Amino acid sequence: MREFTTPLLVEPSVHRNATELLMQRFRTSPDHVAFEVRAADAAITEPWRRVTTRQFVEEVRALAKGLIAVGLRPGESLAIMSPTRYEWALADMAAWFAGAVVVPIYETSAAPQVTAILGDAGVRLAVAGTAGHAALLEHGFEQAEIPGLGVWTMDARPGADLAELVVRGAGISDAAVEERRLLADLDSVATIVYTSGTTAAPKGALITHGNFVGQVLNVAAAYTEVVREGGNTIIFLPMSHVLARGLQLICLANGMRIAHLSDPRDVVPALGVLRPTFLVVVPRVLQKIQASAAGAAAKKHLGRVWSSAQRTAVAWGRFAEARDADPAAKAGPGLRLRLRHALYDRLFYARLRELMGGRLDFLLSGAAALDAELSLFFRGLSLPVIEGYGLTETTAPLTGNMPGAIMSGSVGVPMPGTTVRISDQGEVLARGVGVFAGYRKPSDNTDAFADGFFRTGDLGRIDGTGRLTLTGRLKDVIVTAGGKTISPAIWEGYVEGDPLVAHAVMVGEGKPYLGGLVLLDPDSVAAWAARKGIADLARLRIPDDGGAVRVDDARLLAAIGNAVSAANAKIAQSEQVRRFVLLLTDLSEANGIVTPTMKLKRAAFAERTRHIVETLYAQPRSQA
Repeated sequence: MREFTTPLLVEPSVHRNATELLMQRFRTSPDHVAFEVRAADAAITEPWRRVTTRQFVEEVRALAKGLIAVGLRPGESLAIMSPTRYEWALADMAAWFAGAVVVPIYETSAAPQVTAILGDAGVRLAVAGTAGHAALLEHGFEQAEIPGLGVWTMDARPGADLAELVVRGAGISDAAVEERRLLADLDSVATIVYTSGTTAAPKGALITHGNFVGQVLNVAAAYTEVVREGGNTIIFLPMSHVLARGLQLICLANGMRIAHLSDPRDVVPALGVLRPTFLVVVPRVLQKIQASAAGAAAKKHLGRVWSSAQRTAVAWGRFAEARDADPAAKAGPGLRLRLRHALYDRLFYARLRELMGGRLDFLLSGAAALDAELSLFFRGLSLPVIEGYGLTETTAPLTGNMPGAIMSGSVGVPMPGTTVRISDQGEVLARGVGVFAGYRKPSDNTDAFADGFFRTGDLGRIDGTGRLTLTGRLKDVIVTAGGKTISPAIWEGYVEGDPLVAHAVMVGEGKPYLGGLVLLDPDSVAAWAARKGIADLARLRIPDDGGAVRVDDARLLAAIGNAVSAANAKIAQSEQVRRFVLLLTDLSEANGIVTPTMKLKRAAFAERTRHIVETLYAQPRSQA
């Protein structure tokens, strides 16, 4: 057993509850711009409305008065179901000002999921993004037989929108709101977040005010190069995800401007307008940026030049990381590398930085494993990627690389105030300021903790400096017919580094050898086919019945075969995949095989592809 602790930098007890993160900023810098808000239906390039900390507090207080006026009592639950937008932040903080517990519901959730969450959390009042969300919530209240206090919408809805709710609260005094705001302490539950459930049914995680305060204060203290007054970011992750809410609180407390986008497709055009200094992304976004640059170069017949530029960026990133590890080292990059890097900076790198706004200091990657070479590539562009790791149950960040000490392939060291332990079985265990109070249902806590540590279910190892490297999921381990125990995550991560691949799944439980199911990314395949002039592949059709279809195109098999071979070359022979198939399926959350954060639900996927796996092993090996 090995463990590593990073000491606490700031005591959470300096604040009574999470609302103080905002109020302290309000007292010191009321006129600082806290938000940039896009008007409804306005173009990305049109001016964004600026909201100061003072204006935000006034709007929050007015909405909190409305919540109190319609009967929401301290400690009761309020649900929010909406795309990411400014009003989400407003409703979230107003609920805390009114003394309520916030229950986020992913905007893409199906009616049975909405009903189950409303009933399980005992929600009394709900805020919807649209009339469609309102209908789902109203149906959920009816099905769960909850005597609710109504559903209010962020969009205009006569008699039932947030503007009407503010009118309802006109008779509530500021003093009454302030009394409610101060009721919760650090041990009080701030939010019940339902896990997205890749391997099991969703569970309600009880996250306290102390969890948020501890994380916000200590993450900000550890990342002063990133979290700085005058900086700004764009939040396009779902606000239902605890990472997005934690990021928002960090920005609010430290003077970083926030803009919200509900559609990730708007992010790239918004970068040039808002010019963020920091972005939180998932690895897939970085892969698509890299692939888009490659495609643009290919159109200009610069494919070979781009390939060289890509290798040069990786080499430069590797040198930069080596310099981080040993700042005293006198050796610099060789002359050839410096010349190539300078040339490609003029041709490609500077343009990519400008495309991303021209002011980015850092990118933070989470939610899925980041390919080490992809991280090095962006480091070579002078866009360092800080990879971190966390869960809903750890109030987002559990570990993270630090500016000036980034190591690609590692998810970094424990956050301040956190201990990470590796069990004898290799499982990552956690204890600290961000670790939640437990699940809402006592039965869900039975196997959730060991010796006071939360069991993450992830496998990993810690080196002598405290850096954590993840090696897979405990429940995903495969035992072959020969008795060999395999963790599939490493092979899967390598294959998923190919931009044509959305997800890779290793199979082989009880089988004589390992196989692979490779889910194609339809958009990337279409772009790849267009670049190569392959018209028939550009018209690939996703099955509309929710199933998965096998793709046996020789050109795609050859392209993905290179990625599979490269992945196999990086691991032991006993862990290599001998046969794989390409699949195409609907990768939207509505299909039920991915979570709202686009993680694959392995159990659901395995059930739908059981017949494909059977044919994979039934075929003579010569057909692999």
